[in-house]
Amino acid sequence: MPLVQTENLTKVYGKGETAVTALNGVSISVESGELVAVMGPSGCGKSTLLHLLGGLDLPTKGSVKIDGKSLASLSDKELAQLRRRKIGFIFQFFNLIPILDAVDNAALPLLLDGVNSKQAKQKATELLTKLGLGARLGNRPDELSAGQQQRVAIARALLTDPALVLADEPTGNLDSRAADEIAGLLHEVAKVWGHAVLMVTHDPRIAAYADRIVFLKDGTVVSETNLASIAANERETAAREAPALLR
Repeated sequence: MPLVQTENLTKVYGKGETAVTALNGVSISVESGELVAVMGPSGCGKSTLLHLLGGLDLPTKGSVKIDGKSLASLSDKELAQLRRRKIGFIFQFFNLIPILDAVDNAALPLLLDGVNSKQAKQKATELLTKLGLGARLGNRPDELSAGQQQRVAIARALLTDPALVLADEPTGNLDSRAADEIAGLLHEVAKVWGHAVLMVTHDPRIAAYADRIVFLKDGTVVSETNLASIAANERETAAREAPALLR
C-alpha cells in the first residue's frame, strides 16, 4: 500500500458563480523511499494539493490517506498530532526564527511536542551535523547562506522522523549551485533515509532529481513521467520536454 494516496481529490473555493475549482479529481500516490515532483503553471493547484496532503485544508470531495489512515476520519487533535509527528514541511522562504540559532530552530518540532529541551537539542545537533552544518550550529539565520538556511529548515522537517516530507518550491529562493545541493539532499532523504518526499517545483532541472513527475493543469493531472527508468544524463531533457503537454 502506498504511504500517501489520494482518490478523486477535489477542492472548490467559494460558491455559485464565484466558485473556483483549485483541484478536480486528483488521484495520486507516493511510496516510502520515493521522490515525486509536482509541476504545472501558476494557479494549477500545486500548493492546494500540498495543503490537502498536509492536513492544512479540507477537500470539498475525495480523500487523502497517509499510512492507510484517512485524514477525514481524524479529530482536530489527532490531525495536529499527525502533522507534528508524521509530516515534515519545507518551504521556499525557510521560515526560520531570526533570533534563534541553527540548533534551536531545528529543535522546534520536538520542543513543541513536549520533548525535553536537552534531548531535542542533542538530536537537532546530530542531524544538522549529518547535513553538513556541524560548524554552524550556533549561527543565527542572518549568519548563514540561503543554502545553509534551507538545510536548517530540512533538519527541522526531518527531526521527528516523519513518514512524509512535503516541500513547496524548496529551491526557489536559491542560486543554481545551492539548488542542486538541496535537490540532491531531498533525493537522499527519499532513497537513503526512506522517507516519502513530494516536492512542488517549477524548475525542470530540479524535477529531474525525482523518480516521477506529476504534471497538473487547471487542477487536473494531465500526465506523469517516470524518470526512474531514464538514464541520469537524459532526465533533465525528459523533464523539460514533458511540460509541452501543458501548453
